[in-house]
Amino acid sequence: MRRSVLLAGAALALSSSWVLAAPESLLPPSFSNPAPSPTPSPTPRATGTQSPLPGQAPVPSPTQSPVIQPLPGIDTGAGPSAPVALSEDFPSLAELEQMDPDEIDDVLGLKPKFDVPPAARRAVRRVGLIGPEEGGFPVGSLAGQPAALIRAAIEGTEGPLVSRWGHILLRRALASRLNAPADMDPVEFAALRASLLNRMGEPVAARSIVQDIDSDNYDAELSTAALDAYLATGDLLGMCPVARLQPGLRNDADWELTRQICAAYAGEARSAERELNRALGRGTASRIDVLLAQRFAGAATEGRRAVNIQWDDVEELTPFRFGLARALGIDVPEQLTEDAASRFVISDALIPAVPLSRRATSSRLAAERGIFSSSAMVDLYSQLWSTGAPDAEERDRAATLREAYVASAPADRLAAMRRLWDDGSGYGNQVLTAYAAARLPVTGELSADAGRIIASMLTAGLDRNAMRWADSVDEGSEAWALLALASPTRSAQFRASAVDSFHEADESPNRRKSRFLLAGLAGLGRLDSGDIASFSSKFGVDLERASPWSRKIDRAGELRNGALVALLAGVGMQGSGWNRMTARQLYHIVRALDRAGLNAEARMIAAEAVARA
Repeated sequence: MRRSVLLAGAALALSSSWVLAAPESLLPPSFSNPAPSPTPSPTPRATGTQSPLPGQAPVPSPTQSPVIQPLPGIDTGAGPSAPVALSEDFPSLAELEQMDPDEIDDVLGLKPKFDVPPAARRAVRRVGLIGPEEGGFPVGSLAGQPAALIRAAIEGTEGPLVSRWGHILLRRALASRLNAPADMDPVEFAALRASLLNRMGEPVAARSIVQDIDSDNYDAELSTAALDAYLATGDLLGMCPVARLQPGLRNDADWELTRQICAAYAGEARSAERELNRALGRGTASRIDVLLAQRFAGAATEGRRAVNIQWDDVEELTPFRFGLARALGIDVPEQLTEDAASRFVISDALIPAVPLSRRATSSRLAAERGIFSSSAMVDLYSQLWSTGAPDAEERDRAATLREAYVASAPADRLAAMRRLWDDGSGYGNQVLTAYAAARLPVTGELSADAGRIIASMLTAGLDRNAMRWADSVDEGSEAWALLALASPTRSAQFRASAVDSFHEADESPNRRKSRFLLAGLAGLGRLDSGDIASFSSKFGVDLERASPWSRKIDRAGELRNGALVALLAGVGMQGSGWNRMTARQLYHIVRALDRAGLNAEARMIAAEAVARA
């Protein structure tokens, strides 16, 4: 019995193994692989060596050696190959071992010449941000001008302008999509424009200019302007395409640290760390600069190495330190920021990583300069109010601005505006309230503040809203003077008695407002020649006195070349305050702009001069 059970089990196991070894196909027969054809059996042959027939050449027997095709240009001779000739300055093996990958690629000629496909490369003939259809100047505006004149005008504008509207006009000219002068390198033209935009506090526009040029077309001047723009906007990595493609453009500490940061973000973290440690040990750059670079590069790989940033021995805040600190969210000591240039204050308003309350504080200077619009300021303070900023002062200012817009009574809205205008924050708060002022009704109850209401509206170019007050202001008042200059009616003429009344009530230093009013009305053609001569003598100004600058800007106005007028106007308006502006300069600027077809800009600049003098 036991034996039969074992035999049955063995049979079952054997049958199971057959099933597993040969599974049945479930496919239809047409899908099955055809059975292999039987291989014919070889015919038996004699193994002896056959003699060739008479007159027949012997046939060589086949061999199993592979046939190797020689490569073109390779000598396959049996003789020894000739040594490779290297240049005398080719580095030794020891020197090659000390080089980083970029340097080795450069020595061996492996560096790419460009970083975009040929079909996608851009010409440098026409560089800019704003086309004519978008409000920019005509592309050929400066193409026929001497390069020396354009270079002198751009390089001669060394800093911020006194006029908010002058700044806006010059930014528009520099950002326009323009052809370079015929005898100027287009890359140099772009570098000059980007550098001036940086000096004006416009790194965002400067960044857009440099991004319009392919990396392989950069030179040292353009790379300097680009690095300044990227640092001022907290966007250092934007420099990496150029730093990787052309590492030898510059030979300074900031550039070397930038290259290593870019290497870390390109996947060469170990090499970058080694080079940064070497820079720290050799003193190639300041200790604080290297530490900031190490912290920035470490973020590329989420490294756990702690880099402690100490500002104790730092005496100066440079653009490199500021840009990296803001991008990393590292607080800079107040002592350094207080002593820093105003461009860092403006950058605080532009960098998204900066806390909202600090951005709002910095935005007032940016608005005063013309960098921020009224709408941008309102958006910023709206975010501040909705998020509940920890800064009590800025939170209260946001609440006051909201009251200026939504308070039920016009008197309450005006009272809120007065608190903003009188808090000592400067002209930027008048920019902040421009649209709130435009919503006020024209009533006698508010007419006492008509001058400041109108001035606030004109900061945003709301001239037609301001003209609603024309019948409600006293002739000879400051409100009247602002409307006389801002009126969009080109044929407007004003009586000499009104100018006399304004002059008598003028309490500005050296009666500067009266002189600017005369210059503005004369430049816009709103006073006859007899009155201009009379008031010039009375106010002690000579509007017609010529200079090389005045002759050039007058000629540009006659030729209706708005872009050239804007560049020359920037030369005449640079300074830290309106006390640096003369009535003669204002007259030539306003007249040239009006002749060049820029009447709106001429009117706004003239009105701003009277409001801020």
